[in-house]
Amino acid sequence: MTAIDTTPTARVLVVTDHILPTADLVEAVRRRAAAGDVQFRVVVLNPAHSEFHVLHPERRVKAAEAELALRQALPALEEAAGGHVIASVSVRHDPMDAIEETLFSEPIDEILISVPHHHLAERLHQDLPHRLRHYGLPVAFIPSQPDSS
Repeated sequence: MTAIDTTPTARVLVVTDHILPTADLVEAVRRRAAAGDVQFRVVVLNPAHSEFHVLHPERRVKAAEAELALRQALPALEEAAGGHVIASVSVRHDPMDAIEETLFSEPIDEILISVPHHHLAERLHQDLPHRLRHYGLPVAFIPSQPDSS
């Protein structure tokens, strides 16, 4: 009789401000996929400026444009993940807002983040590591580099 693996699939939220995944992000997904059974949920931050209200038409237009580009980039992420990746563009521009919205709507076990680091936020203890700590989830940061999107 063979043993049945009862280890649950880890649900990893990947949050990025890049519509097209960076090489570092693709490599991080590849490494995490190699570490065990995993399902990836990618959320790309809305490219519209955060000053626009959530219901402002430009936010929806920019999200729709980014969604088309993301669909074209998805095969690279799925190849790195070794399977299907759920991906979408958030109506939110702020990473914390997008993360919380996802955490409140679906189960997540880990978070990978690829967004720029803000030194002032760190000094005020408003940076993402401090803000996410109360969720008790493992959080890994991937260097965020400029892209051409």
